[in-house]
Amino acid sequence: MIDLGYLSGVGTSYDGRIQKIPKSGDKLQPVYEAFTNAIEAIKEQYEDLSNGEITVKIQLIKNLFTENKEDLEFDSIVIKDNGIGFNLEQFYRFLNLDDTSKGIGNKGSGRVQYVHYFDKAEFESVYQDDDSETGFRKRKFTLSKNEAFVKQNAIVRHDSDEITTENSTYTILKLSYPLDSKERDALKQYSVNEVVENIKTRYLALFCEKRNTLPKMVIQRSVNGVIESELLITEDLIPKIDKQEDIEIHYSKVNSDGKIVQGEKIEIVNLKGFKINKKDLARNSIKLTSKGEITKQEIKLDSIKGDDFIEDNRYLFLLSGNVIDLADSDTRGYLNIPTNDELKKSHGDPNSLFTDETITIDAIRDTANERISKIYPEIIEHNKEKVIELKALEKMFLLNPETIKDAKIKPSDNEEEVLEKIYVADSKIEARKDIEIKKRIDALNALSPNRKNYHEELKKEVLELTKVIPLQNRTALTQYIARRKMVLVLFKKILKKEIDKLKNGERIDEDLMHNLIFQQTSDNPEDSDLWLINEEFIYFQGTSESKLGALKLNGESIFKENLSEEELSYRLKQSGDANQRRTDILLFPKEGKCIIIELKAPDCNVSEHLNQINRYASLINNLSKDKFKFNTYYGYLIGESVDIDDVEDNDTDFKSAFGLNYIFRPYKRIAGKFGKEDGALYTEIIKYSTLLERAKLRNQIFIKKLGLHID
Repeated sequence: MIDLGYLSGVGTSYDGRIQKIPKSGDKLQPVYEAFTNAIEAIKEQYEDLSNGEITVKIQLIKNLFTENKEDLEFDSIVIKDNGIGFNLEQFYRFLNLDDTSKGIGNKGSGRVQYVHYFDKAEFESVYQDDDSETGFRKRKFTLSKNEAFVKQNAIVRHDSDEITTENSTYTILKLSYPLDSKERDALKQYSVNEVVENIKTRYLALFCEKRNTLPKMVIQRSVNGVIESELLITEDLIPKIDKQEDIEIHYSKVNSDGKIVQGEKIEIVNLKGFKINKKDLARNSIKLTSKGEITKQEIKLDSIKGDDFIEDNRYLFLLSGNVIDLADSDTRGYLNIPTNDELKKSHGDPNSLFTDETITIDAIRDTANERISKIYPEIIEHNKEKVIELKALEKMFLLNPETIKDAKIKPSDNEEEVLEKIYVADSKIEARKDIEIKKRIDALNALSPNRKNYHEELKKEVLELTKVIPLQNRTALTQYIARRKMVLVLFKKILKKEIDKLKNGERIDEDLMHNLIFQQTSDNPEDSDLWLINEEFIYFQGTSESKLGALKLNGESIFKENLSEEELSYRLKQSGDANQRRTDILLFPKEGKCIIIELKAPDCNVSEHLNQINRYASLINNLSKDKFKFNTYYGYLIGESVDIDDVEDNDTDFKSAFGLNYIFRPYKRIAGKFGKEDGALYTEIIKYSTLLERAKLRNQIFIKKLGLHID
């Protein structure tokens, strides 16, 4: 007999041990644990599983604090089976957290999921006892990790063990009080159909194997004790095995060169194939199963794409065997089977979970996929279409056949995966490509524009050169040109007030134009769209919307830190401290030169701001450090409200560039002060609409090559 009360651990800390067993990410994991235990209990009680019964009931109650009759609260999940019950032997197994006596692969730790999810797991079990007067006893016990249990270094409280007049075995498990409110809310949403589908998916391997001798399995949902809905899991819901055979999986090991090689030892794994109507199976897949349950381990099906189908059928493959059962972890469904990469990393590590020679996920995947291709010839026939698709991609992207071969593309790969593999293959053979590129360039020596077939020969060399340029580089160039097209369209829409922000008549402010051309506070012209003004501008160092006093060039402050009284007075003249003033855009093309760009809102009269660039040029010229030698300045004043007469009336040095649609001032002296030499300023005034038209002309040939249009 086992004493009643808290059953304290001896030589172990339950609290510490439980923390080491991770909580599953599946909200129905406690139900799966109970369902698995119910199946095992029935197996021990009956030779024929069909004598067994399992009921899973989600119990809900109406919320007493609301008038809405549909507002339900989660109460508990109850799982009942008519298996062997918790006799003395079974109960001892339950108390031993790491007991493995139930059979191969059983870790004895699945029950921890109950206490990870619920405050209480209450058991009531009737079992046979030949020494009792009636031949049966009823045992009650509670599983929990709440404070009362932890204080006693226990997770089990033995509540009672008494003679009963009941004459059949059973176990009822009640899971109450979810520890996480989100999980409580999620559990009350499950319909019986959803629970059936989840259980059917999880135990598909077992159900298929025992489809003619299944126990009676009932899923129920009740409200205030009244059954609201009910569904049976019957053999009609279980697909039939289409093909089945054993396959040999070779062990893998790491050789002296650090490469994975095949070992001589083998393990036998059973492969079951199912053909299921596409309405009932969303994706083709391979699943590993442990003790009749589908695991979380991912295995890629290489021979067919996930969403493909053949004659309205998709394919499901289940792999089972002792090697998989033994690999099951403390969290049921998560396997300790390494990939090739994990085996390499663990090689030589004495603390590794894996031996020097072991079964790997890669070996299972490769062997299973090879066998599937042989036993389902219709899949191979279907894959001939994949070859045609690949040829189309090769032609579309001018792919190098050598790269395609190295990429090891599989029939299951979609276009994105194909191109990703080609990117990787490209990078691996980059050195060879450099040699090929040189050959193509050298071939130009044999070309002469005077030859009759010059254009045909040049076109041929261009195609060959294109093939050896890495695909990601070509894609990047395409993206770059496509971006320009989109920026041009957006620029036009802004000027016409066609974007959402401006449709209600709001004005186009300066910030909008500024951020379109060169994001404010940025200091990377290469990432900007300064090409709208001038192609060369993106190659210069520069900054957008920065304080003059914070300007840096090559990491060093441009302005002097220590100023004389006269210099300080000059800095503080005109609208406050010049250090705090912000230029729209400053660029530095080379030593001694500076480009100053000022952007104005389209409705702003640019004539009122003619002196702004002059002032910035003067400040930079006279307060910058001598080492920068600034003396040449280029100014661009950009707006939309530009009137040549108004500009000339304000500054007679400005003149119109006839036919080119802009106004310019070829020279203005920037007076040198504090020992500095005079500087020279060239200035242009130009409209946004003119910039747009110029940029469209410069880019139209590239954009049209992409099949896009300039409008």
